[in-house]
Amino acid sequence: MQAINDFILAAAGQPWVLALVFACCVIDGFFPPVPSESVVVGLAAVAATADVPNPALLAMTAAAGAFIGDNIAYVIGRRVGTRRWAWMRGHRMQRAFRWAGAELRKRPASLILVARFVPIGRVAVNLTAGATHFAQSRFVALTVLSAVLWAAYSVAIGLFFGQWFEANHLLGVIVAVICAVGLGILVDVVIGKVRGPLPGDAGQPVPPAVPKKTEP
Repeated sequence: MQAINDFILAAAGQPWVLALVFACCVIDGFFPPVPSESVVVGLAAVAATADVPNPALLAMTAAAGAFIGDNIAYVIGRRVGTRRWAWMRGHRMQRAFRWAGAELRKRPASLILVARFVPIGRVAVNLTAGATHFAQSRFVALTVLSAVLWAAYSVAIGLFFGQWFEANHLLGVIVAVICAVGLGILVDVVIGKVRGPLPGDAGQPVPPAVPKKTEP
């Protein structure tokens, strides 16, 4: 166990760690299987007691990666739509796309901000925003704010739980990641309660595809 803790501590202090965080956050913006939250929260849990990596640099790196990833998703949605690749055509993703299209017409600002905290939700919203030609200047401004809030939240979760496991970094990482995932699920459930059933759920009509809009 001590060997694992020593390895985690040594890895967290390497200069390439922030590059890894940045890459994960960028890719996670348009490809949800990449676990950017787990990477950021886990490293923050180590930083809580070991001071590596620097929490402020970790948060800034995560925010920059998240912002770029979200805007890449927007560009992908604008250029290829929401059905180009197989993972987009799955039932769950298509339901998410339909919901995102409907919600973007009603409450775009709050949707883009909140969706950043839900892995599949943020990808669906960002791709749909591009596919429906949501104003790019407004999207960029909102994703700056959402990326900063998400990064600060993720680092704060890791720091909070990591401080209780100074002698066992591995356990601190595991506990912090589990709690972060649990909170993410809770956010998803609360959003589901507020928004009601998704289009395509049992008994719910499926709306037609959202027509593209042109920027003013």
